[in-house]
Parts: sequence; structure tokens; C-alpha cells
Amino acid sequence: MSKHARARSRPGRTSRRTARRAALAATLGLLTFTAGWAYVAQDPDQAAGAGRASADSRPQPVDRAARDIPRSPLQGLTGISEQTRERIPAESRQLILVTGRAVDSSESTATLYTRPAAGADWVKAESWPARNGARGWSSERTYGDLTSPQGVFALTDAGGLLSPPPGTRLPYDEDRGFVATGRGVNGESLVGSFDYVVAIDFNRRPGRSPLDPVMPDGEDKGGNIWLHVDHDGPSQGCVGIPKDAMRKVLQTLDPAAKPVIVMGPEGF
Repeated sequence: MSKHARARSRPGRTSRRTARRAALAATLGLLTFTAGWAYVAQDPDQAAGAGRASADSRPQPVDRAARDIPRSPLQGLTGISEQTRERIPAESRQLILVTGRAVDSSESTATLYTRPAAGADWVKAESWPARNGARGWSSERTYGDLTSPQGVFALTDAGGLLSPPPGTRLPYDEDRGFVATGRGVNGESLVGSFDYVVAIDFNRRPGRSPLDPVMPDGEDKGGNIWLHVDHDGPSQGCVGIPKDAMRKVLQTLDPAAKPVIVMGPEGF
């Protein structure tokens, strides 16, 4: 073979080698791609897990209906203003709400409320007919004006002519001094009115018998304002409810629940 022939044959061999290398590279590339594809296809659980992790990391949707429900500004109470509700101690979990028919009315309704925790909404437990001062309600009560004081007052002490009902947890003073004398505003008998009483902490010293005579804010405001047994008539300033209701109140009120009474005309 001539030198020129050999020279002409080199490009052919070079081309064939180049072609073989290209084919080999292509094959290796295909195998690499195929291997990668096969790896993914052969491990679906890992792929699914990655998908779930990605989905779990996304912000979860908020229950719009639950979020948009407005909370009652009165927290479950009725018949009072927001200003009065705001005066109720946050730690109180028991409440007696007394609402009069009008500012000058002696007829009212007493409702017992409880709540499971401080700051939660109030839940109505029971209601009873009630009586208050013969001349209604006053935010500036004075002795002898025949009105009941309106406002929010603690209930800390109890007592009465009779022994306390089973389960009473308030301090209870059983004393013969709980005897009503004279007659009511309308001439009705007062017998049994003080069989059971709970002192309303208006112008009095908490932690003492309801019979305690001291009036810290002066005698001009009057005192000895009690929740007691109704005598079928208006009072000089106390709140009267049925005898069975007084038993229920005494069995329910617990000093640990910081009980209060909220009292005044409708909407005060």
C-alpha cells in the first residue's frame, strides 16, 4: 500500500473511532439518564413522602366560619350595659344578676350565672322572681329613700335564723338576731324574711357577719343591704327572692369563685 493510500486511510479510521466514541458517550448518557429515571420509578414511597412533606410545610387553611364568629360583648349576660359588664371582676366565676323592670319599679328578676373559668362566657343556671326597693333603684342611695343600690357588689358572707342548708360554703352566721321586726312597706308580715340571708357588700366590711353594724362610707348611705327571703312585698333596699331560691344560692355560692351580685334597672 502506498504512503498516500495509508494517509488517505487514516481519516477513515479516525472518523470511525470518533463515531464509536460518540456512540459510546451517547450510550453512557442514555444509561445515566435511564438509571436516574429507574431510581425515581423504583422508590415511589420516598417521592410520595417528599410530596407530603412539601404539602405539610404549606400554611394550613383557617376555619373562616369559626374565626368570623363575633364574641358577645356582654359575655352571655343580658339586660345590662357593656359599661356595667366591664365592672364585673375578671376572676369572678359566679354571679347573681338582678334586673328591675324600670328605674322606679320594685319588681325584678334574679338570675344565677356561672362560668367554667375566669374570662369565659357566662352560662345561665336558674332564674327567680325578685323584689327590690319600693322606689326602685339609685346609684346614689341614701338612708331611708326606699331604693336599692345599683352596681356590682361582692357576696362574701351569709347568715340567718335557720341552720345553713347542706353544702353551704360561704361563712355562715346562725344567730337569733336575724329576726325581722315591724311590718313591710305595704304592711305585709316580715316573718321568715331573714331565715336565710347573704350580705351584699354595699357600705359594709367584708368578712364579718351580715349583722355587723359598721358602715364604712357613713350612715347617710344606709347599710344592711341583703339578699334574703321574699316577704311578698317591696323592701327598703334589700333584694328578696323565694325561700327555695335562697337555699339554692347558699348551696351554690363558693368563696373560691369570687361571687358577685350585679343589680339595677333593666339596661343599666
